[in-house]
Amino acid sequence: MHIGCHLSIAKGFESAVKEAISIGANTFQFFTRNPRGGSAKAIDLQDYERAAALMRDNNFGPLLAHAPYTMNLAAADPKVFDFAKRSFKEDLERMEAFPATLYNFHPGSHVKQGVEKGIELISGVINETLTGNESTTLLLETMSGKGSEVGFTFEQLREIIDNVTHSEKMGVCLDTCHIFSAGYDYINHLDQVLEEFDKIVGLDRLKAIHFNDSMTPFAAKKDRHEKLGEGLIGLEPLMAFIGHPAIRSLPILLETPNELEGYAKEIALIKDRMGV
Repeated sequence: MHIGCHLSIAKGFESAVKEAISIGANTFQFFTRNPRGGSAKAIDLQDYERAAALMRDNNFGPLLAHAPYTMNLAAADPKVFDFAKRSFKEDLERMEAFPATLYNFHPGSHVKQGVEKGIELISGVINETLTGNESTTLLLETMSGKGSEVGFTFEQLREIIDNVTHSEKMGVCLDTCHIFSAGYDYINHLDQVLEEFDKIVGLDRLKAIHFNDSMTPFAAKKDRHEKLGEGLIGLEPLMAFIGHPAIRSLPILLETPNELEGYAKEIALIKDRMGV
């Protein structure tokens, strides 16, 4: 089982890998640039090679790169949309320096344009950018449904994927807080929710898990993460989720409101409960 959390690469990948190892992690997530936008830092390939050697020696799973939150591929504002397209293209080009890494992004918010228009814009940008020759797998993140978010139902994710020419490069990152808030009752119906995902999207496209409890109740359409066992999902349903045979082999990335010490405790808890 590969378990990690969000770590900064401001001091380089080697430093982030060492930090991950220090808290018992064997994968991690990182932002491709400032999460609120801005330019991306130049890649130090020698630093990454050192990091890659450390990851091989410590049985790391694939890393998960996360696009900035301000990258809205369905934006109505031309300036915001232009930034999103440029960031998306730059990120995919940069990702080729990190073979077999996963690239996760929030599909976008349609901002009163309607879900169908949002899906059209999102898939359009992907088609303009994706060549099919990339080593990276693109992951649509399951969303909570707040505001005008696109991607809070399995059907919406499927429609985006179906509209992408090189759909073989597309996958999904499932967020446990988000789908709970979107109205998928895996607390009481775990098998049924995963069967529904498989029928609509396909479990073969599920590549990573964002692992979080929720501050807000079921179907609240809110995005408020909580520490494991301290929210309204609860520890037992969360552990049952990642212990499911369809999920257990996937990278598990914590996005709980923690510092390193808190992440270390949660990683130890998961390992103990999962027997790894």
